[in-house]
Amino acid sequence: RYFLVGSNPAETKYRVLKIDRTEPKDLVVIDDKHVYTQQEVRELLGRLDLGNRTKMGQKGSSGLSRAVSAFGIVGFVRFLEGYYIVLITKRRKMADIGGHAIYKIEDTNMIYIPNDSVRVSHPDEARYLRIFQNVDLSSNFYFSYSYDLSHSLQYNLTVLRMPLETLKTETTQTRQESFDIFEDEGLSTQGGSGVFGICSKPYEKYVWNAKLLEAVRGAVHRDWLLYIIHGFCGQSKLLIYGRPIYVTLIARRSSKFAGTRFLKRGTNCDGDVANEVETEQILYDASVMSFSAGSYSSYVQVRGSVPLYWSQDISTMMPKPPITLDQADPYAHVAALHFDQMLQRFGSPIIILNLVKEREKRKHERILSEELVAAVTYLNQFLPPEHAIIYIPWDMAKYTKSKLCNVLDRLNVIAESVVKKTGFFVNRPDSYCNVLRPDEKWNELGGCVVSTGRLQTGVLRTNCVDCLDRTNTAQFMVGKCALAYQLYSLGLIDKPNLQFDTDAVRLFEELYEDHGDTLSLQYGGSQLVHRVKTYRKIAPWTQHSKDIMQTLSRYYSNAFSDADRQDSINLFLGVFKPAEGKPHLWELPTDFYLHHKNTLSLSQTRQSYTYWWTTGVLKHLPLPFDEVTCAENRRKLTVKKFHKYEEEIDIHNEFFRPYELSSFDETFCLAMTNSTRDFMPKNVGIDPSPFTVRKPDETGKSVLGNKNNREETVLQRKTAASAPPPPSEEAVSSSSEDDSGTDKEDEGAVSQRSTPVKVTDAGDNTKITENVVQSTKDVYGVNLSDVPSEDDLAIYARFVQLGQSQHKQDKSSQQFCSKRPLDKVINLIPISSFSQDNIYEVQPPRADRKSIEIFHAHIQAGRGNMQPLGRDDFLMYREYIRNRYM
Repeated sequence: RYFLVGSNPAETKYRVLKIDRTEPKDLVVIDDKHVYTQQEVRELLGRLDLGNRTKMGQKGSSGLSRAVSAFGIVGFVRFLEGYYIVLITKRRKMADIGGHAIYKIEDTNMIYIPNDSVRVSHPDEARYLRIFQNVDLSSNFYFSYSYDLSHSLQYNLTVLRMPLETLKTETTQTRQESFDIFEDEGLSTQGGSGVFGICSKPYEKYVWNAKLLEAVRGAVHRDWLLYIIHGFCGQSKLLIYGRPIYVTLIARRSSKFAGTRFLKRGTNCDGDVANEVETEQILYDASVMSFSAGSYSSYVQVRGSVPLYWSQDISTMMPKPPITLDQADPYAHVAALHFDQMLQRFGSPIIILNLVKEREKRKHERILSEELVAAVTYLNQFLPPEHAIIYIPWDMAKYTKSKLCNVLDRLNVIAESVVKKTGFFVNRPDSYCNVLRPDEKWNELGGCVVSTGRLQTGVLRTNCVDCLDRTNTAQFMVGKCALAYQLYSLGLIDKPNLQFDTDAVRLFEELYEDHGDTLSLQYGGSQLVHRVKTYRKIAPWTQHSKDIMQTLSRYYSNAFSDADRQDSINLFLGVFKPAEGKPHLWELPTDFYLHHKNTLSLSQTRQSYTYWWTTGVLKHLPLPFDEVTCAENRRKLTVKKFHKYEEEIDIHNEFFRPYELSSFDETFCLAMTNSTRDFMPKNVGIDPSPFTVRKPDETGKSVLGNKNNREETVLQRKTAASAPPPPSEEAVSSSSEDDSGTDKEDEGAVSQRSTPVKVTDAGDNTKITENVVQSTKDVYGVNLSDVPSEDDLAIYARFVQLGQSQHKQDKSSQQFCSKRPLDKVINLIPISSFSQDNIYEVQPPRADRKSIEIFHAHIQAGRGNMQPLGRDDFLMYREYIRNRYM
């Protein structure tokens, strides 16, 4: 047998799982559902070790040996022989949300469960194992022990705000099968004032190991089930005058209809589209971690392939294979299924931003636009007008080629209108400063305003053909606009507007480019070809050669390696299940029938052509159906009552670990990008605000990188001095004639506080001198050139007199003050507790007797001379042991 021993982070509670190894093809897992203490689990393992030895008392042949140490179970999988168990053996902390750690899988281990004595070998087992392991679990798979990554922050915090009466009724219904005598201990003494813990079912669309856990889901306790997501997770620290603000980006890739670029296009029969990724940006004040007391904000947007039956034939080996519509869908059946899913999860309005080309010499991408417009028009005629799907077509490629207009400026206008319609989530009511200084843009903001804050209703769905390069830039612009509103809602900026070339936007842009590169590698086989700098037209010349290399890499991957990756994904996600007598995975000519279930069997229920949404969804709009309190949603929750000092719900002990010796490696394991260290220029007297516009070459990275090379630094500064000052965002985008001018006053008023540099050449350029000319207004924030007032001069003179009188310089003091009697002007009263209050010396305060005794006892304890413990000490220690271990 295998015994799996799992513990909580504090290693005070344990559970034991027993796996039978005598079954050649079946999985037998036994969970006694009992919670052990550390002492009990040691005794249990000791008895197992003693009972399984070949001879009593013979220590050499131990009956119990440790096979592997792991951080969690990914799942159980079977091909043609017995089951394997997949364990996480290495992890790395990637982010922290409210004290909940998010880890990236770094390494895994697959262990074959059945004994060699009962193993029935199969010749194709090794090939299936190799295909399964082709899905690299150490590449962008994430998990968390205490935070549900498959749901958005809005959903997770909305569930926490459920009414108390609802939870009390749910507690009686969701009892565990085995009664634990310690479960409700101490609750009755609190007068029924226990704490309710809520656990929700994960959203299976974004869970990648759901099929791997299917075999044990009903047999083991839910603490054993660890759900993993695939996509991207990154976190950066934005320092606003020392105040830490964490900006987190989480991308969840859908496990339905998942695959590679040319092999997965459009949608399947269930309305699941290819390359569907939900991107959530979370902003919170890291100085307060608790979800209940802290300030948290999030914004969600989605990318995904056009929801139609379409594909591209890659057998021609063309860079752009022709687009073909596979099936006629006059009643937009699959599009209806897809948008019904979105209405349930996000509410209304659903906004489609379609970035495909509209004008082409040869009809290529326009085929998708025409079909999508027809589908949206058909579906909208049955929805109420206020909840209709909003369709925004915008040919991004055409505007990029045009020299007369700025692409990002147009996108900024679209982003403003989108964020105003959907709103965003924040878990605190509007600040009083927003009431005192109302902003026009803030008052027009959509979403749902509740007593506890704001909710995002609806979502932006962006697509191009591949949903990679153009989509990532559009999502960045919408995210940048939402970030400004999020910072404004938390009281960190005075206007909901962010400029390019500020430290905050540079940090956010780097986070989004990492996000885009990762998603592009997963789906397209290469990093992004066109980045934000490309569309801003400020990319260096070296970027063009990189773009060509990425294009070639993408083409090679699509032509030669995508088919193998697709087979691996199908096997990993359980889309294909090997069985005796069936064709093998590598023998299938296509996987079309695996992803489209209606080709194998007809559905018994047919969806209405007019009432195409799920019953009950329309009643709660614009709120998402998944977040409203109803009987159907309550069935997805597990509610348990805890003692208020229970470790499972004590976030302080969970995060800070006061009971164990801290190590720097674990405390500072999360090395995130820092706006001050990585983006703020290191020049003297620079404005430390992350919202100040910098020069294009003014970054923390460029200054640090060239610090040792003096000549190169001087040359850069000389170039910067000779160049005209950089235009603001509004000046760059002013070439676009018909853009909206709502933000011009706000954006134009932002001052560019950059450091002017003056470089003079003497003689034959052998000596270069630098004069850094700065006004006192730039350095100190006030203009010191004005003459101080008479009262200020009198206070300063009094201060000088106070210092001089202590050094017996009464004569000079009297001479200075003889012209004007300063004693009557102002009278300084000492406010310190020191007897002698001056600027040169102080008298230390006197400590009382008890404090001196405590200090002496501390010194003696350091030398090894311990004081005898008193009665109060014993009582305090006994109370600590009772609360901690009993």
